[in-house]
Amino acid sequence: MYNTGEAGDAAEPRPPSQTVERALSILILLARRGPSGVTELARELGVHKSTATRLLSALEKFRFVDQEGNRGKYRLGFGIVRLAGATAAQLDIAKEGKVTCTRLAAELRGTVNLSVLEGGGATVVAQEPSTERNWIGLRMPLHATATGKVMLASLGFEELSAALERPRQRFTSGTITANGALLAELNRVRDRGWAATIGELEADLNSVAVAVRGPGGRIAGALSISATGEYLEPGDFQDIAGLLTQGAEEIRARLELQVEL
Repeated sequence: MYNTGEAGDAAEPRPPSQTVERALSILILLARRGPSGVTELARELGVHKSTATRLLSALEKFRFVDQEGNRGKYRLGFGIVRLAGATAAQLDIAKEGKVTCTRLAAELRGTVNLSVLEGGGATVVAQEPSTERNWIGLRMPLHATATGKVMLASLGFEELSAALERPRQRFTSGTITANGALLAELNRVRDRGWAATIGELEADLNSVAVAVRGPGGRIAGALSISATGEYLEPGDFQDIAGLLTQGAEEIRARLELQVEL
């Protein structure tokens, strides 16, 4: 029994963390029990019926739950499906991109990463080859990585404006932190179709990245290669970007095939 309540629950305010825990508990209960009424859910949670009603109203606002009729039982809503779909898409791109990452890493003699936009950063979901320096799961800054620049360049006006309001850390003397300079850089990324960094995250680390499009043409992630300046020189960036673009098209084709299946 999810007993998170106490006597007088309806009268006493609860910490936000407890409210979140209770809301998540409702979702777990509905997944386990199927459609349930307010009274049933309140009893399982150990809270007053009015508290359960408020939680359900908040969940219903974001379509995490739906009510069957005006006073019917509650069930899981399609908001859950939307979240699951977003997670599945991230898992799909990692799986479908592995072959391409492996081939490019061997061909270009660098570390090839596949990343997705998450929580204001670029999260690495695949890496080839596997090395002692594992980037998978790390959230990289958008302004100081080629991957991040590709993602920023794909954002709409409102999303980009919000991103530019976030503080930006200077990692090296080459890190771009000023809004004007960053916007100019993003315009170059859009014009040529790829992004690059020269010692902007680490002093002797260069990188090149291109967008990976998913079904419908919407950006699904970014494919990048990084290496020391000795192996990845600015004069080679454009040719490497061309090879990465071919790889991104391979991944897109696999993602579209998954949708068709």
